[in-house]
Parts: sequence; structure tokens; C-alpha cells
Amino acid sequence: MSKYDVAIIGSGPGGYVAAIRCAQLGMKTAIIEKYSTLGGTCLNVGCIPSKALLDSSHHYEDAIKHFEDHGIEIPGEVKINFKKMIERKQGVVDMTTKGIDFLMDKNKIDVFHGMGSFKDATHIEIDGEKKQTIEATNTIIATGSKPSSLPFITIDKERIITSTEALSLKEIPKHMIVIGGGVIGLELGQVYRRLGAEVSVVEYMDRIIPTMDSAQSKELMKAMKKQGVKFHLSHKVSAVERNNDEITVTATDKKDQEVTFTGDYCLVSVGRRAYTEKLKPENAGVKITERGQVDVNEHLQTNIPNIYAIGDVVRGAMLAHKAEEEGVFVAEVLAGQKPHIDYNLVPGVVYTWPEVASVGKNEEQLKEAGIAYKSGQFPMRALGRSRASGDTDGFVKILSDATTDEVLGVHMVGARVADLIAEAVTAMEFRASAEDIARMSHAHPTYAEAVKEAALAATGDRALHI
Repeated sequence: MSKYDVAIIGSGPGGYVAAIRCAQLGMKTAIIEKYSTLGGTCLNVGCIPSKALLDSSHHYEDAIKHFEDHGIEIPGEVKINFKKMIERKQGVVDMTTKGIDFLMDKNKIDVFHGMGSFKDATHIEIDGEKKQTIEATNTIIATGSKPSSLPFITIDKERIITSTEALSLKEIPKHMIVIGGGVIGLELGQVYRRLGAEVSVVEYMDRIIPTMDSAQSKELMKAMKKQGVKFHLSHKVSAVERNNDEITVTATDKKDQEVTFTGDYCLVSVGRRAYTEKLKPENAGVKITERGQVDVNEHLQTNIPNIYAIGDVVRGAMLAHKAEEEGVFVAEVLAGQKPHIDYNLVPGVVYTWPEVASVGKNEEQLKEAGIAYKSGQFPMRALGRSRASGDTDGFVKILSDATTDEVLGVHMVGARVADLIAEAVTAMEFRASAEDIARMSHAHPTYAEAVKEAALAATGDRALHI
């Protein structure tokens, strides 16, 4: 029987990064993955393929809507080769997962393909092409999450689908009904709207992306409405039925009236749930919470001292980069180091266009906590760089403490804010004030100038370009 210092169950961003860091720190490391490719949901059917389709569809939309404004004329009709678009997406996925294979080899990490489950607290059974058992001094559970549904919905994976199937459709829908106005539903809804589908978003809450700042919700919905996406907020879905190629979604609106939506595809995007099926945590004595998550302490340690858990399978935001930080954290804890994670400074991003990005507290949270704050906001339309690229939707908002001026939250909508949010994370990690950011030189012309201008606005009525 093979023996390891640490075994990781699950090879998503949390799992494979944990494996690399453990190996770097001198531990004999194994990683167990039930699928034939490494990378988990993110690399195979999540972050990477969805961004590939978002980019491809963005290029198409630019060609049919915006090239002419730039003086670019294309003779004839611009056509979509949807099959090729999906093939390109898969090529990006394949290249990325092969990169993980390379990293496992480079770091001398043993890879086992098969379903991993606990035999006891120090032995893991692997049900793959052959059944085998390995021994691990420590184990990290990194089994991730799966798409959630509603009890009355039958996901047939053909017409009533999750995000997984939406990434590999054989045709462009005529009318896609998206249940859920969160990150995944909006991103995939935008992909198919750009490609010509009618898209209707049906959301239970009174706004989209409800966990983010309300100003971001309003700005993104305004931008997506201009793009032709239809929104139906405060709608409680009660039934989803299929009749051949027709899908009917029944919901109750805020006036308590029943309404129906008819389309040819329904994307069920109502969140994700922790995945522990077939893990057999009970064999090791590991506690599972009422929400189906692995119960961990502040060190990401379960009630069994040599077993840890990270990523979507534990509490907190279901984000790939949060899982990566936790993977490094546990590896360094096992090595006797004293790492830290500030969960308040884990950014959240929506990769629509315009993009949406946040870090820290939003206005609703500060009001609820009774924290006095200042707010400075700067519109992207006032930037020369935004006008040059034609990306004038959005803003940057900085919230700072009313007394100390320390930055408490930064909330952005606009072009490339998914990258721009890192400036805010860096500033907040070093506990910068709005004045600190306002005094920093930002290159001109750039989107980043909006951060400086918002900081100037937060320190008083000092923004220069509005």
C-alpha cells in the first residue's frame, strides 16, 4: 500500500494548488480525481470554458455592432460557426487541463483517477479502473460543488439544463429562459443573447447579483437591458415543464399573479451545493453540516484532526481563487507555518460586459453594521480611455471610513474591472486610505484612472474630471 504525507481528494483549483504547495514544502503528495481530466469544475465546465465562450461571443458582437463605428467594414454577412466556437472552447479547456498534468509531473505528485472515499481516517479507497487503497497521514477534502436545482424541476440535460450543458449545446437557442439572476446565469445568458437568442432572466429577488452592491445591480441590469436581455424580478418559479422542444416556466410575480414563459431551453442557475456524494465522510467520523458542507474550524480543520477541507465544500463564497488561497493555507499549516486569509479581501467578479467586481463591504453591509462611511463615485463615461474604446458603461465606487479614511470597500462596473479590482485588494491589504489612493499616480489614459478619481471623490469633492 502506498503511503503519503498528504492526500487531496479533488483536483479543482483548491485541490491542485494545495497539492503543489504541499509538494513544494517537502511532503509526499497524492491527488485523487474521479474524472479523467484534472482541474475540477472550474477548468472543465466552469470558469475557463465560460470565459472562452464569453470572449468568442464578444468578438462576434463587436463585429456585427461595433466594427463599423471604428471604420472597419466587412463585406458580406458576418456568420457564426457555432460548432467551431464550441470546439475552440474545448481546445482552451484541453490545453489548460494538460497544463495541470504538467504541474503534477513537475512537482512529483502522484495522480490517481477514480472515486475517492474514506475507509477510515487515514485510509482512502480509490474506485477507478482498478480498486486500490492508499494511506495518508493527512487528507484535504477538495471535492467542490455541483449545480443546485429546485425540488420540482427535472434536469433532463437536453432542454432543461444546468451550466454544464449550457457550455456544450449543439445549437443556439431561439429563446433561453434563465432561472436565476446570479453570476452564472447572467454570464451564460449574455453569451447566448450575443449569438442571437432571446434571453429572459427570471429572478426570485428584487434585483440581480443580490449579494453585491445595489448600485452594481442597477448598472449591470441597465447595460444588459440595452443589449436586449429581458429581466423579470421578484418572480417565484413554481413549475418547469417540457413538451417536446418547448419549455414552459410558470412563476408568480410580485403582485401574486401567475405568469408563464415559453422557450426552447431553460437554464437552471439557482446556485451551487457542496459535493460530498460517495465521499463516505462518516467512515472517518467527519462531520457534515445541515447545509451539506464539511464542517471546519478557523484552520480549515474538520473535527478529525488530520483531515482538512477547502473550497466550495466548506462555508464561504464559492470562488476558485478563494479555494486556491485555502489550499495554500492548509499546506502551510501542515508544514508548521502560520498563514492567514482575510476573507473580507477575497474579490468577487461577474465576467459579463461590462464586467462587475467588488471587494470589502458594500453600502448595505456598512449601513447594517452602523459604520459611518464616506462614498466617492466616478463614472466610466468621464474617462478618455473609456470613450476611446467605446466602453462607457459603469463606474468605480470607493467607500472609506468617515473618521480614519481607511478604504472599507471598492465596487466597480466597467471594462476590465475584473483585472482592476486587484488594485483595490492590494490597497486594502495594506490598509490604505482613500487619500493614499488619490495621491498615487495612475497612467493616462487608462481605466484605472477611475479608481484615483473615485478616491478623490471619497476624500471630499475633489474628483478632477466630473
